[in-house]
Amino acid sequence: MNRPSAFAIDVPAALLDRARRGEHAACEQLYRWFERPVYSLALRMLGDPDAAMDVLQDTLMKVFQKLHGFRGEAPFWGWLRQVAVNECLMRLRSRGREEPFEAEAFEPDLLAHEGLLPPMAADAARLAEALAQLPERTRAVLWLHHVEGYTHEEIAALLGGTPSFSKSQLARGTRRLRALLDLKEATHA
Repeated sequence: MNRPSAFAIDVPAALLDRARRGEHAACEQLYRWFERPVYSLALRMLGDPDAAMDVLQDTLMKVFQKLHGFRGEAPFWGWLRQVAVNECLMRLRSRGREEPFEAEAFEPDLLAHEGLLPPMAADAARLAEALAQLPERTRAVLWLHHVEGYTHEEIAALLGGTPSFSKSQLARGTRRLRALLDLKEATHA
C-alpha cells in the first residue's frame, strides 16, 4: 500500500485566486507548503543538493508564471508535482549519461529527517546514501513508483521508455538497494 504523496496538500481555491492576482503573501504561503516536497523529490531523483535547489526554484517560478492557466480540473498539488517531475527529467536528460552524479560527497537531506526518532533518522540517512549510489534513471524510477505512486505506464511515458523498461529498472534497483542496505531477500514459505 502506497502512502499519500508528500505533495498531497489541499490548497484552498481562495489562496490560489490570491496567488493568481500576484498577492505576495499567497505566493509565499504556496512556496512554504511545497518547498520541502519539491526539494525532496528533486534531491532523490538527481542526487545533488544544488541541482535540487535549482529544481525547486525553477518549478515554483514556472508554477507562479503559469498559475493563470491552472483550471482546477485536477488537484493543484498534482499539477505542481508534475511540473517538478518534468524539471527533474529535463536535468537528467541534459546530463545525457547513466552513471550517478559525481560531485562532492552526497550528504543525506538532514531536513527530511528532522523530528524522527534517532533510529528512524539513521535508517532514513542510510537509505538516502544507498539511493545516491544508484544510476540516475534507476533512482528516478524507484522514487516515482514507490514514493510518488506513479504506474509503470506513467513512468515509461515520462522517461520515453516502455513499461517493461520501468519494471526492469525497478527490479534491478530494488535488488541493488537491498544489497547496498545489506537486506536479505524475503523468502516465501
